[in-house]
Amino acid sequence: MNDTGRSRSSTLESAIIDVPRPADFDEFWAESLRLLDTVDARPSLRHLPERSTERVDVYELHYSGFHGVRIAAWCTMPAGRTGPLPTVVHIPGYISEPSIMKSWSERGYLTVALAPRGKLRSNDLVNPGYPGLLTADITDRFTYAYRGFYLDVIRALDVVAELEQVDAERIGVWGSSQGGGLGIVAAALRPNIVRAFAAGAPYLCGIMESARLTHSYPYEEINEFLRVHPEAEAEATETAAYYDGMNFAPAVRAPSLVYLGLEDDVCPPETGFAVYRELGGVKELHTYPRCAHDAGLRWVIPKVEAFLDGHLKQAAERDGVNA
Repeated sequence: MNDTGRSRSSTLESAIIDVPRPADFDEFWAESLRLLDTVDARPSLRHLPERSTERVDVYELHYSGFHGVRIAAWCTMPAGRTGPLPTVVHIPGYISEPSIMKSWSERGYLTVALAPRGKLRSNDLVNPGYPGLLTADITDRFTYAYRGFYLDVIRALDVVAELEQVDAERIGVWGSSQGGGLGIVAAALRPNIVRAFAAGAPYLCGIMESARLTHSYPYEEINEFLRVHPEAEAEATETAAYYDGMNFAPAVRAPSLVYLGLEDDVCPPETGFAVYRELGGVKELHTYPRCAHDAGLRWVIPKVEAFLDGHLKQAAERDGVNA
């Protein structure tokens, strides 16, 4: 990193992002998880030979999330291996649809790429749209659209941990932007399942401050909402605090890798540094001075792979014996 990069990183790293923690934050999420537990997950796994290859078997996974909404996911496994396998759960970005992660299964992983409510294959009952998700019912923490979305991710972890092909002691999470922010939430709410996670350019961290720091979408949705409904700012701010990664981060105990682009105009890097400071557990940070919301993806992918391999693969697999 050159002097300019070091100077900018130092300025961003020292920024103060203040997110008040609601007094009943833990109780709210404990009750949310209790309500989720009342829903029968009804998981189903269907092999898709038309999408499979000689090296990778592809499946479509379905399960029931919060309020019984049916959720879809892609699942891949190394062909011919029945497990138990190390597993990576991938959470998509805000406007992204889940990809079929065949390359990870070629490296020995079972993968699950989620399509939480609102995504194309999970939008029959809930479809706030993009833009739209960030501000849908944002004045009420109980009906806010992200409540179900967050719980869809948590339910996925519960379902994955029960799959017979999965080694429940070797489950990791990876995602960027929305996927990065939700990785923090997942590690905080399911510490018994998430063994490690990698989070790029984490979204939903310092939510209201981000809307002031940038005028790019999705955060611009908040600015637009408040221009029309200025009287709702206090309620929106209160609701956002229940969903802010800054308030989940201290509960994280899993090892984490965070990567940021210092020119990110979508998820302000100030918020990435701030949530990294709050993370519990062993952690490492990678920053890329001339990168925007991609957060240095071209260069960081090998680091993500090595990080998750180190925590999720057994020694023989890391050495290539059973790859």
